[in-house]
Amino acid sequence: MKTVDVNLGERAYQIHIGSGLIANATGFIAPLLKRQRVAIVTDENVATLHLNTLVEGLEGAGISTASLTLPAGESTKSWPHFERTVEWLLSEKIERRDIVIALGGGVIGDLVGFAAAVLRRGIRFVQMPTSLLAQVDSSVGGKTGINAPHGKNLIGAFHQPSMVLADIDVLDTLTPRDFLAGYGEVVKYGLLGNEAFFEWLEEHGPALAKGDKEARAEAVRISCQMKADIVERDETEQGDRALLNLGHTFCHALEAATGYSDRLLHGEGVAIGCALAFDLSARMGLCAQEAPSRVAQHLSAMGMKSQLSDIDGALPSAEALVDLMAQDKKVVDGQLRFILARGIGQAFVTSDVERADVVTLLNDYLSDTV
Repeated sequence: MKTVDVNLGERAYQIHIGSGLIANATGFIAPLLKRQRVAIVTDENVATLHLNTLVEGLEGAGISTASLTLPAGESTKSWPHFERTVEWLLSEKIERRDIVIALGGGVIGDLVGFAAAVLRRGIRFVQMPTSLLAQVDSSVGGKTGINAPHGKNLIGAFHQPSMVLADIDVLDTLTPRDFLAGYGEVVKYGLLGNEAFFEWLEEHGPALAKGDKEARAEAVRISCQMKADIVERDETEQGDRALLNLGHTFCHALEAATGYSDRLLHGEGVAIGCALAFDLSARMGLCAQEAPSRVAQHLSAMGMKSQLSDIDGALPSAEALVDLMAQDKKVVDGQLRFILARGIGQAFVTSDVERADVVTLLNDYLSDTV
C-alpha cells in the first residue's frame, strides 16, 4: 500500500492507495469513529458493484451502517439531489462527530463533501473514490460542490475529508472510456508541473490502461502527491492551486455546451482542454510547437479524445463557447484567467490572453467538425 500525507495542520489527513481497501475499510474507518455507526452515500452503478462489500466488512466488525443510493451521472450533482442527501442525513440523525462515507466517483464525492460541509456547519467525511478521475483529483484537496444552470461547480465549499481510501482494484470495473477519461486528469499533472512524470506516462501509459496494478497505483500516488503539495501551499486557490485547472477553462465550457451529458465526460474535456491550452500557448509564442504536438501524440496513442471533432454532435460557435467561459470560477474582475504553458511541466496562470486569439483557435478546430 502507498500512503500520501496531506499536511494541513488540524485538517491533515492521509490518502491510502492499494488493493482491497473497500473490503478492508474497517481497519481505517474504525479509529475515526466516536460511535459505531456510519452513513454511506453512493450511486446506483457503484452500489451494484461495491456497496455490499463495504457494508459487510463494516457490519462484520460491529459498525452499523445506513446507505443512500442516488442516480448515477453528472445531473445528480444538483440542488434536488443535494437537498435529498442533506435531508436524508438529518433523518438518520447524523451528528458532527459521525462519519459520512462518499462511495463513488467525482459526482458523489463532490456532492457528499458539500453536504458534509454545510450539515450542522460541518461534519466529517471519508472519500472512497471508485473512478480513476476521483482517485487522482476530485477526492483530494477539499473542493466540494454542485453544478448550477449557469455553470459547473459554481456552488460549493472547501471542506477537507478525514481520509481518502483509493482502492486500485475497483478500476478493473470501469469501462475503457471511463478509465481513459480519468487518465485525462493523470496526464494533466505531468503537463502542469512534472515533465518526468509525463515521460513516465508516455512509456507506461499503455500498460496502465491494460490493467497493470503497480503502474496504476504509482500513477495515482504521484498524482495525489503532486496535488497534496499544491494544496498544502494554497488550500483555497489564491495562487498556485489554480494550476490544477489546466485544461479546465475549455473543458467546463465544452461540458456546458454538451449539457453535462455523456457526449463528453469530464476527463475527456480535460484532455481536450489541455491540448487546446498547449496549442494556444504555442500560437502565442510561449512554447515550442513540439510541445502541443507531443501532447496530442500521447493522447492519440492512448486512444483518447483530444480535439473538438472527437465530440459527438454539433457544438456552438467559437464566440458562444468563449461566452460560456465567462462563467468560469477563475474569472477575476470580469477577466478570464487561463492556465497556459512554457513547455511540458511548465504551466502558469495568466489573464493576458486576447479573446480574439481564443476565438480563432476554436474556429480552427470547429472547422474540422463540419
